[in-house]
Amino acid sequence: MQAADLDLLIDSARAAGEVALTYSGKTAKKWEKPDDAGPVTEADLAVNDLLADRLQSARPGYGWLSEETEDDDARLSRDKVFIIDPIDGTRSFVDGSDTWAHALAIVDQGVVIAGVIYLPKRDLLYSASLGQGAFLNGKPIGPKESSDLSGAEILAAGPVLNASHWAGDTSPEFRRVYRPSLAYRMALVAEGRFDGMLTLRPCWEWDIAAGDLILREAGAVCTDRTGGTLQFNNAHPMQNGLIAAGRSIHKQIATSLKQDRRDIPRA
Repeated sequence: MQAADLDLLIDSARAAGEVALTYSGKTAKKWEKPDDAGPVTEADLAVNDLLADRLQSARPGYGWLSEETEDDDARLSRDKVFIIDPIDGTRSFVDGSDTWAHALAIVDQGVVIAGVIYLPKRDLLYSASLGQGAFLNGKPIGPKESSDLSGAEILAAGPVLNASHWAGDTSPEFRRVYRPSLAYRMALVAEGRFDGMLTLRPCWEWDIAAGDLILREAGAVCTDRTGGTLQFNNAHPMQNGLIAAGRSIHKQIATSLKQDRRDIPRA
């Protein structure tokens, strides 16, 4: 069933790409979400409708959590749940860039068992099934195993370099680079393009569920900002930041950060 679930996600991600590419990001209708939560476009909604129809029809017993669907706590009573971001990197989509992605995952009792990140404009499809490795367009991938954080290339937003986040009030001397889609950042680390990625802000589960499995199956370490294991399908579907890298770089980042163990409500 696990292999069939992954095939379902792959086919659905490609279908989502076909729908999204019928829209032009610069001309698509756009709205701002409440509470400064960012933009949503008609393409996000069209992709969400497609995925909800395809996935829930194929697996009616699975729960549903998507960025573009009003949350329903019925998912909390389901062992298996789809966790979906129809378009991760909507701002990138609106700008006409090609670094936005579809992120699809299936969680079984809090653990991701199948995940896909697909960038249709680049024809990059990252996939993983629990215990079966991680792949890019069907070829196995693995992370960099760099040993020194100093000089490493880390995908992160600018504020992570604020010295107040780091032990000794001094940020490490890594090279910061950036990509708009959080899911894509995770995938880039999984394939070894960068040494690691870091976000200190709370993360919505739909942004990171697929990437969590792809990273772990590739051989990287993926945790919250405190080094804690990620558990999904929480009542408040958020995680306390994210660190992803090869084992050595991950340890150096985790031990260099000030430990902010803020409580995020969970099921």
